[in-house]
Amino acid sequence: MNTKIVMVSSAFFLGLIGITLSFFTKEIDVYLNSDSNNASLLFLQLMSALYLGFALMNWMAKDSRIGGIYNRPIAIGNLMNFGVGALALIKIVSKIEFHNEVIIGLAIIYSIFAICFAYIFRTHPKIEK
Repeated sequence: MNTKIVMVSSAFFLGLIGITLSFFTKEIDVYLNSDSNNASLLFLQLMSALYLGFALMNWMAKDSRIGGIYNRPIAIGNLMNFGVGALALIKIVSKIEFHNEVIIGLAIIYSIFAICFAYIFRTHPKIEK
């Protein structure tokens, strides 16, 4: 598997979410119909920082050899991020009453990235000549 494609696509996906959360915090809070208060806005901005941090990490590691024993922390960090995120999204899909198309879309994307990073984590990279 070409890890560069997975790393770049995950970096763009996470970066898009991070930038959206950073610049449209109040709008997202209203869209989610949550009680807008300072704590929920702070939580969304902290999530933005986490998404942007993961995006930058993946972007900077895109040219590195990843898999097996190489860059194991990056592979396992992404696997945990996408794996736990996919499980949480799948668990909540049936309980969401509104905007479930967003949750279903995120669950699919997270599941795909979780499978990719699980494969990357379990296999050794091929040496490119």
